[in-house]
Amino acid sequence: MEVRMLTGAALDAALDDVARLRIAVFRDWPYIYDGSLDYERRYLESYRASETAIVVGAFEGAQLVGAATGTPLEDHAEDFATPFANTNLVLDEVFYCAESVLLPAYRGQGLGHTFFEAREAHARALGRRFSAFCAVIRPETDPRKPAGYHALDGFWRKRGYAPMPGVVAHFRWTDLGNDAQTEKALQFWGKYL
Repeated sequence: MEVRMLTGAALDAALDDVARLRIAVFRDWPYIYDGSLDYERRYLESYRASETAIVVGAFEGAQLVGAATGTPLEDHAEDFATPFANTNLVLDEVFYCAESVLLPAYRGQGLGHTFFEAREAHARALGRRFSAFCAVIRPETDPRKPAGYHALDGFWRKRGYAPMPGVVAHFRWTDLGNDAQTEKALQFWGKYL
């Protein structure tokens, strides 16, 4: 297993593989996302456009088996910045740790920590003072929730993150088994660096 920090041309070259990982990993609970490569390519375009975006890639040989992305918040979709309007944070001090996606066979080996550490170091190098990410909110009673599912809240708290009261984004996507997009709420978590 090799972890590489990808920026510039290397980041650009990896984005289709990141798209495929997002589709594969986000099919599972709690996202249950019915994704498409076309949508993913459009979504990931903000990383191509940002000169300071990063992909932390976990490789098994030449295969990308995990990735964590990050970019200054103002370089990401405006919909991600809007929830911060009622906070005391200055947007150009916030680094957005977007997705962390890892194939199941590679989980439990410390890569989650590596992903956060690399993105936080990158954020600090850019002069960012605050790191944030968001996670979908699903009802505890949702019948699609798998038995034995363990939320990542404990992991995030150990990394120093906490839910940001009232800082919630709203996005639409199609759940597996549905024909139309529905709106989901995503809770932002954050910490000072």
